[in-house]
Amino acid sequence: MSQRQGKQREESEQSEQGKTGTPRGGAVWALVITSVAGFMAALDNLVVTTALPSIRKDLGGALDDLEWTVSAYTLTFAVLLMFGAALGDRFGRRRLFLAGLTVFTGASAAAAMAPGIDSLIAARAVQGVGAAIMMPLTLTLLTAAVPAAKRGMAFGIWGAVNGLAVASGPLIGGSLTEHISWHWIFWLNVPLGLALLPLARLRLAESHGTGAPLDITGTLLASGGLFGIVYGLVRGPADGWTSSYVLTGLLAGSALLVAFVVHGTRAKNPMLPMRLFRSRAFAGINAASLLMFLGMFGSIFLLSQYMQGVLGYSPTEAGLRMLPWTGMPMLVAPIAGILSDRIGGRPVVATGLFLQAAGLGYMASVVTADASYAIQLPGLIISGIGMALFFAPAANLVMSGVRPSEQGIASGANNALREVGGALGIAVMGSIFAAQGGYESGQTFVDGLRPALVVGSAVVALAGVAALLIPAARRPAPVTDSAERVPVLESAVH
Repeated sequence: MSQRQGKQREESEQSEQGKTGTPRGGAVWALVITSVAGFMAALDNLVVTTALPSIRKDLGGALDDLEWTVSAYTLTFAVLLMFGAALGDRFGRRRLFLAGLTVFTGASAAAAMAPGIDSLIAARAVQGVGAAIMMPLTLTLLTAAVPAAKRGMAFGIWGAVNGLAVASGPLIGGSLTEHISWHWIFWLNVPLGLALLPLARLRLAESHGTGAPLDITGTLLASGGLFGIVYGLVRGPADGWTSSYVLTGLLAGSALLVAFVVHGTRAKNPMLPMRLFRSRAFAGINAASLLMFLGMFGSIFLLSQYMQGVLGYSPTEAGLRMLPWTGMPMLVAPIAGILSDRIGGRPVVATGLFLQAAGLGYMASVVTADASYAIQLPGLIISGIGMALFFAPAANLVMSGVRPSEQGIASGANNALREVGGALGIAVMGSIFAAQGGYESGQTFVDGLRPALVVGSAVVALAGVAALLIPAARRPAPVTDSAERVPVLESAVH
């Protein structure tokens, strides 16, 4: 399909949407389908962590093998996100969403039935491929189905569900492992996936991007660069930062990403046009997203261990006690979406990030080897409200900062940066923890945890500063027949 034909198809779809108010599939169905699919993909980032001891008992394997049951998913998910979004733009977002969902569901069943540790790692890698195709398309399909005036609320619900999945992974994994079996952390995806497949086929409207040729060079550069960096970050704490494999991954990955940036400025149809970052809105929200996930992932990783290893809670008990933090998005994020429609996304996102930073700073000041839950509770609540205020408006800012035809690219880039931020957070804060403390006793754990939380708080506060650089939104200017009908951001491009 030529670029002109792809553009004509998109204009026809937008014209049909204008007549009916929503695409033929309906906004409610789109919200349900994309939220559940996003939940499945986001949940599998951390759901396996609390099940590792049981997996090792059943399947065997060395420590490195157990680490790969986590990182195999993270790596393939991160490095293929933008390619998945590009495939959806090219061949049809609903079509590729169905393909990704099928791969993810099948790989989940394979992981649940894995006879050995090697087959489990392979299934986890395939899961990541399916998630990388499916996840970025959830946001573009939702955007196409919901009228612009109601997207804030829709993104609020979508953000609440996805935010809850990211943060509650250890709780769900620990509960299923403790009360049923570790196999059910994977079996959980199968009935959900089988239910979503016919619903998505019947209820979602098809949409396309520009129809431009696939950027194979850009895809290889981005995938190779992200793989090298994420591999180095994941393996660094275990192998040592001076390990030849870790250094090679970080240096080669960085070089490939530099080449990817240069390619994005010169290629005719790049996978990620670097001109998008001329928009202060797009650049600001992506910087804020990376830093937010860096601080949040690293903090959850350490605090969940603190509650179990130092305070003596079981995996389920620790997850329940973190609900004031992890469960808050379900309550607050829809409200945040409504607020972003009324006052704009920038103040809501910035407020959420500064609250998250304050909560982590408070936690750093009160953690001890025998801290009561009551003294931790204010920090958990403040962090939860902050995280909830971030998710929904952030999604809206990502999608409104680019042309409709480039929303798939924007979604893939933002999700990839979040994944990289999460891996970076675990690596950086884990390294700070190891340098200042350890697992020898409750006090040595706290000695490492406290400075790590201080760094996490500072990083999230820096994300708040990045959010303040996003320009304030104003009403769309009148458009001509040749103009793109997208929201206009004041001083967005410089």
